[in-house]
Amino acid sequence: MPGHNNPHMDKMILRQEPRTAKKQGCGISLPYETRLEMGLQLDEHLCALNVALHQYTKHHWLTEGAESFGSLHHILDEHIEVTQKHIDDVGERVARLGVVPTAHPVTQHEISYIKHEAEGRYTMRDFLRNDLEHEIKIQGMLRKTIKRAHELNDFGTVQVLEEVLLKREDLGYHIWSLLEDDTLVRGMSHLLDQEGNIATNRHLNDNLN
Repeated sequence: MPGHNNPHMDKMILRQEPRTAKKQGCGISLPYETRLEMGLQLDEHLCALNVALHQYTKHHWLTEGAESFGSLHHILDEHIEVTQKHIDDVGERVARLGVVPTAHPVTQHEISYIKHEAEGRYTMRDFLRNDLEHEIKIQGMLRKTIKRAHELNDFGTVQVLEEVLLKREDLGYHIWSLLEDDTLVRGMSHLLDQEGNIATNRHLNDNLN
């Protein structure tokens, strides 16, 4: 795995392999199999949230235009702050279950069920569309883990993820609202020509299967 071959490895004492759970427990009254399964699923969410954070940060840096440079710049700043909190919340839960949270950026991207957009500058609508697709995918995957955590009586994980899910839905709603067709910056030309008035969108890839 990336991050596991470097000049310092032969001088470090490895106490636990990645993607494993502590056998002896960690003070939480859940069986080993439950802690491992939940820990690995949470780690996938952790990796996805890190990918989302990197993409939000890029879009924050590249905001431009009459509707974007001011208000959208601040909105994306809020999305970054919320995502950082969720990364910490989920990472803490992974550790409490006795699993090692994945931290290497390359490994995070490999494990993540969402992938960062290709490098380059795109339109602000494309940026937001990509972010919205991420949010919808994250919400769907969180619901699957919450359902599984209920089945395994892992109510601690349920509480953590339900709070994350509710806020991710809020972030998705923010982006959806920004992508709605109505706008204040068309000017008056649409009253004269009636063309070019409606913003078109590519199909939303929810990728929930």
